[in-house]
Amino acid sequence: MQTTCYYCLKTMAMKFSSLLSLFCFSLCFAILPCPSAASTILFQGFNWESCNKPGGWYNSLKSSVDELARAGVTHVWLPPPSHSVAPQGYMPAKLYDLNSSKYGNQAELKALIAALHQRGIRAIADIVINHRCATKQDARGIWCVFEGGRTDGRLDWGPSFICRDDVKYSDGTGNLDSGAGYDAAPDIDHLNPRARMELIVWMNWLKTEIGFDGWRFDFAKGYAAAIMGIYVQETAPNFAVGELWSGLYYDSGKPNYNQDAHRNELAKWVQDAGGVITAFDFTTKGILQAAVQGEWWRMKDTNGKPPGLIGILPRNAVTFVDNHDTGSTQTRWPFPSDKVMQGYAYILTHPGIPTIFYDHFFDWGLMKEIEGLAAIRKRNSISETSAVNILVAEADVYVAMIDQKIIVKLGPRFDVRNLVPPSFKVAASGKNYCVWEKSA
Repeated sequence: MQTTCYYCLKTMAMKFSSLLSLFCFSLCFAILPCPSAASTILFQGFNWESCNKPGGWYNSLKSSVDELARAGVTHVWLPPPSHSVAPQGYMPAKLYDLNSSKYGNQAELKALIAALHQRGIRAIADIVINHRCATKQDARGIWCVFEGGRTDGRLDWGPSFICRDDVKYSDGTGNLDSGAGYDAAPDIDHLNPRARMELIVWMNWLKTEIGFDGWRFDFAKGYAAAIMGIYVQETAPNFAVGELWSGLYYDSGKPNYNQDAHRNELAKWVQDAGGVITAFDFTTKGILQAAVQGEWWRMKDTNGKPPGLIGILPRNAVTFVDNHDTGSTQTRWPFPSDKVMQGYAYILTHPGIPTIFYDHFFDWGLMKEIEGLAAIRKRNSISETSAVNILVAEADVYVAMIDQKIIVKLGPRFDVRNLVPPSFKVAASGKNYCVWEKSA
């Protein structure tokens, strides 16, 4: 197969990005949900050990759908559905084979999604397409021959579909990688037109045949943002979010106060991808988990706004406390376990799209507290773009008013009566947090 010129395709992708930006306003309505009275709440419906659940994870989660609906969850992020070399699904091989997943088979997955839809909840697939694991060796003895899991040849690829700078697996005929490298598995060449087309067809099959409504893109920095924009445009998800995990900027072992460069990287990626996709707000997570350690002054930037992505691009920011990577049994960047509810009190009262993690909701005994905060969010129509007025941000206390409807206090300082008007009444409280609602 003749290799497509990298620079030509890169230029095409840049032109597409510019064209896509002209349609951002219309695409916002056509593809992704815009803020409304029914605020979006994402729920991560698995952890790192879910693949080991006796009886299958899909069947287990299906029994919890009513509880998710009661909590006001609008979207559930499900684990990677395809055949994978690793049981968690993040080393995918035969993408069309949904019967070999350690979470359950295709029929059980469809039954779970149907149960979610019956309660008005959207299903989000974890899309792992930066890399793939081969199922066969080529003539050189290298594992670089892929099978799609169908009989018609879709997603059946050879080494020319691997980025040529991935020298461990490539035959040197692919394009240069358009994003960050990935050492653990062959890095797919997303500048290859056939690769893009067949991945788009597969994602649309996940929608029409399986019932998925949207996407969570794993390792989204692994290919160009403009290409991500193509995937979003051509699959028209109800919701899409990308994972771009990079460390904060540190000095002397602690995060710098100013993390503008970190959040600006996220914002630039969103805009380069067309402006309609969302991104996990790793900036807010990192600052927040430092702030709860007696440094609440961190939660107000130099402009008096929230210091994460929600402070500059809230509509496209997906906030979270922990996930299967940062928490669970991996604990790669965990939120302080005794202060998790302060984290939820922040993200469920502030702009952006908050995420609830399965472990915290079902395993940590926090369901009722999280439900209470989610109900306050819904009752007061707190949305992705709600206005935040930070009243105080000092070492031992943070107080903010959101949309002039609710006030949240975080931190150990107890007496903040001078900041709370008498027309506001306590709606929820717990260890070192309190939320007031404005009386009718």
